[in-house]
Amino acid sequence: MRLATLLAFLRPALPLILGLSLGCSLSLLRVSWIQSDGEDPCMDTGVNNGLFAGKMKQDSVAGGRSSQNDEDFKPRIVPYYRDPNKPYKKVLRTRYIQTELGFHERLFVAVLTSKATMNTLAVAVNKTVAHHFPHLLYFTGLRSAKVPHGMALVSHGDERPVWLMYETMRYIHQHFGGDYDWFYVMQDDTYAQAEQIKALVTHLSINQDVYLGRAEEFIGGDEQARYCHGGFGYLVSRSLLLKLHRHLDSCRNEILSVRPDEWLGRCIIDFLGISCVSQHQGQHYHSYELAKNADLEKEEGEDFQAALTVHPVSEGTLMYRLHKHFSRIQLDRAYQEIQQLQMQIRNLTSLTPAREGGLTWPIGINAPFVPKSRFEVISWDYFTEQHLFSCPDGSPKCELAGASKADISDIIEAALQQLNSRYQPQLRFYKQQLLNGYRRFDPTRGMEYMLDLLLEAVTQKGHSHVLAKRVSLVRPLSKVEIIPMPYVTEATRVQLVLPLTVQELDFVSNFLDMFAMNTLDTHDNALLTLLFIYQPYDAQRVSQLDVFAGVKAMVGELEKRYAEVKIPWISVKTEVPSQVKLMDIVSKKHPVDTLFFLASVWTEVNTEFLNRCRMNTISNWQVFFPMHFQEFNPVLMYHGEQASSSSSTDFLRDGHFDRHAFAEACFYNSDYMAARTKLAADILDRDEVLESMEVFDVFLRYSGLHLFRAVEPGLVQKYMLRSCNPRLSEELYHRCVLSNLEGLSSRSHLAMALFEQEQANST
Repeated sequence: MRLATLLAFLRPALPLILGLSLGCSLSLLRVSWIQSDGEDPCMDTGVNNGLFAGKMKQDSVAGGRSSQNDEDFKPRIVPYYRDPNKPYKKVLRTRYIQTELGFHERLFVAVLTSKATMNTLAVAVNKTVAHHFPHLLYFTGLRSAKVPHGMALVSHGDERPVWLMYETMRYIHQHFGGDYDWFYVMQDDTYAQAEQIKALVTHLSINQDVYLGRAEEFIGGDEQARYCHGGFGYLVSRSLLLKLHRHLDSCRNEILSVRPDEWLGRCIIDFLGISCVSQHQGQHYHSYELAKNADLEKEEGEDFQAALTVHPVSEGTLMYRLHKHFSRIQLDRAYQEIQQLQMQIRNLTSLTPAREGGLTWPIGINAPFVPKSRFEVISWDYFTEQHLFSCPDGSPKCELAGASKADISDIIEAALQQLNSRYQPQLRFYKQQLLNGYRRFDPTRGMEYMLDLLLEAVTQKGHSHVLAKRVSLVRPLSKVEIIPMPYVTEATRVQLVLPLTVQELDFVSNFLDMFAMNTLDTHDNALLTLLFIYQPYDAQRVSQLDVFAGVKAMVGELEKRYAEVKIPWISVKTEVPSQVKLMDIVSKKHPVDTLFFLASVWTEVNTEFLNRCRMNTISNWQVFFPMHFQEFNPVLMYHGEQASSSSSTDFLRDGHFDRHAFAEACFYNSDYMAARTKLAADILDRDEVLESMEVFDVFLRYSGLHLFRAVEPGLVQKYMLRSCNPRLSEELYHRCVLSNLEGLSSRSHLAMALFEQEQANST
């Protein structure tokens, strides 16, 4: 009975037990066979006498070469070894991986100009195509030539055409030969389609010797040899330039020619054996020779439409007309491609599960941003043709001017064009008035507009009717471009400037302690200069009672503690401590390449911010005005209790970024001196104007630099009610008052304080 019960219990597991037993038995048998035989005789026979016998015999003759080749395919770890007898040298890595990998820029453009055409044709080239090329230089034979505005010119000092070509090629190789893959040489009487030439070089291999342009025959020379006509421009690859520069001196001495393009072509052919070609790797270099007194409106041939370059261009106005003509051609092609893509998107959408409902407007543009809460709703700004009801300064209404006025005028004109193109020839619309206008910036797609237009519709028979129509438009975000910025380094020395008044003496000790801990102890490359601002009464009594004696004693203690550190101070007597006047004094006592950090006594200096000050301030390019984080009044925030310890992730919780404060600034002395010179020429001897200005206003009004204004979490200031000097200008005094008011507390805590006060008064 028990056996039957046990068999009934094990019956479902019997197949599993039998399978495991059979598998283990077969595995043990196979292992025993392999261990008993040692080597497989079948494998020996097959290798030595079969298909691979010849190969094994060849390997044996090679004397063990096969084993060496096999090692080449195996990864090997090369141990690091440094000779202890040699001094250690720190390995300097490049700043960008592109430099370390040996990548080059794509295209360099050289434009040959002369005395007669520098101020006409060269300027026309600079205004039409120069901004499309990444790097463009002008070369001339004039000595000490006056350079037109916005042009980078290299003067060789010899106006002979062949000599100019020789010096230009030598200069390009010497300064740019290792930085670019392609070099394009053109004359200033040549119109070039910049975007088409840039697209051409992207389809060509960079590791070949290429001499590409309009191939021309030499007069009385070999029929197979060709040179590239200089009037239509030509491309030279980097590999060809590197080989050519060794023969430039020989070409200058041995080849005689009047035309510089023929001289260069003969030099390349004679010493490198490379002739000019008009097509390479399936890419054609199309050019068009423009007839004298040609009418561009009648030039409709395929050769003209497909031309990369047009020559000769006799005057600057013709250059502008050519640029307008080809820009219109490119624009029409772009619109046609957009329409084709939109049609393809519409056809493919019908095959998706959402079908027509999945289409966005406009077709091909991202769908509008969908907010997940009421805090993410993007508000619309209301405007009319005269006023804007969402102003940058916070006022409810301001006059429409500048870029906003041009933007709205352009969008109204575009709306009329779209309406007329859709309803013509049945109807023709004329704008009478803009009733309402709304716009908002959607970061996912661009600027959106809604216009309520009062229009006059005119039929083909001349009947007119006035109607109101709402139109929606989108100005989509265009191609994202990386703006090139000059190279900056974190090793730049920062010169801190700290103005001090009598009212700020209680906070100097904390500033000096933080400066010593975060810069002197860490050996950061930063120096400090103190600016003592004496009132006239205190300045007269300085020999009996110096109000800054305690600060000077603190500075002396720091200099004793850090023997290599010197902290100078400058004494100034004034009733109105104008920031510009104080900076004038400091600027004269430092070199022009000094990087200033204008600080306040409540600033807590740290290494993180100093590095951002160095990186965000670029000489002759950009100045940095950080917005510090101002903590709220702890009495209102915590009702007199101690603040709870917060984690490092929410240390910026109980405060705000003070957008009214411009006390902190990072800028170079050379940039300040240049802007200050323009300010002096504008105000003449009216020094009282300086009392109503800050350093920020000087850079904003009198410099063409970028003003980088951004929040700075590295500058955290404790709450302190600042004293606002009533002698300052009304605007500066108003800023100071607003900064104090907004720094009291958040709206919720202020509301709670008012509520508690009302409750206390009611009881």
